Amino acid sequence: MREPLIDLKNITKSYDGQVILDDLSLSIHENEFVTLLGPSGCGKTTTLRIIGGFETPDMGQVMFHGQDITNMPPHKRNLNTVFQKYALFTHMNIAENIAFGLKIKGKSKAYIQDKIKYALKLVNLDGYEKRMPDSLSGGQQQRIAIARAIVNEPKVLLLDEPLGALDLKMRQDMQYELIRLKNELGITFIYVTHDQEEALTMSDTIVVMNQGYIQQMGTPEKIYNEPENAFVADFIGESNILDGTMIWDRLVEILGVRFDCVDTGFGTNRPVDVVIRPEDVILLDPERAQLKGIVTSVIFRGVHYEMSVEVGGFVWKVHSTTMFPEGTQVGIRVEPSNIQIMNKPESEDEEAVSRNGKK
Repeated sequence: MREPLIDLKNITKSYDGQVILDDLSLSIHENEFVTLLGPSGCGKTTTLRIIGGFETPDMGQVMFHGQDITNMPPHKRNLNTVFQKYALFTHMNIAENIAFGLKIKGKSKAYIQDKIKYALKLVNLDGYEKRMPDSLSGGQQQRIAIARAIVNEPKVLLLDEPLGALDLKMRQDMQYELIRLKNELGITFIYVTHDQEEALTMSDTIVVMNQGYIQQMGTPEKIYNEPENAFVADFIGESNILDGTMIWDRLVEILGVRFDCVDTGFGTNRPVDVVIRPEDVILLDPERAQLKGIVTSVIFRGVHYEMSVEVGGFVWKVHSTTMFPEGTQVGIRVEPSNIQIMNKPESEDEEAVSRNGKK
């Protein structure tokens, strides 16, 4: 097992008596693209600021390459931060903005010039040295902010919702740029966002957070296909989350109908949460299905139709390339491998433990 580059150990942080991070532990390895994902107020930006040295935890340690840096100021840490507000110096041209950190470090003029050219080429803005920040688009300004960070050759680049102010097309373009930069530079990216699409597109590892706890951590595929609790299932993509009863291994009852599934170890006749993604719901002739419902709405989304199907008081979300008109009676089928079973918290204490990512 390789040693983590960054190791957060039992981090707790409160503001005005409100707990923002509660005994959070997280390991990040070299050359990973790690995304901290969650709703506003979940603690993701506070975690990033503690890694960057802008906040000090009330309890716990921040380790960097095995060294305790918990109380080390930001400028002494081998990392740089790119914020949503680009924070470019408006009275300086682009070259001066990029050179700022290098001048503070006392680097030679020749070294600085080489680095400016290298950084601008890396972010596809060759020849922009003499331009002023206010003459650039939002996407170009963000690239300059990234260039200014990477010329300092940090081991880690921290990015706090850096694409939030950009329009959709520019944001998508910048996502691919960041992936390319990470692969070319070989540095560790720690990225904060509430945008699930950004997280799924760019990350090697996603850390889903809520209420100061890590809910789940894993690859985008694992997080999407095998959510560990209802919060993750609901936050990452769209989901049908139903009350179910685990009859026994590989058999679950949903809305009074028994379905084969692949999960085991949940006991017998236990209440469970059942998660089924909209794209995994198969609509067919009602005579060929155990569950029957009525299509109550149809929206065309470009690559698929989004339909609502009411079955016994529960409204299913369905994504399909085949359209069933509103008012049509349909049957519902789901392959066993596409039914995800999760334990239902039985008490507030158990819910808190499950939120903390512990089983």
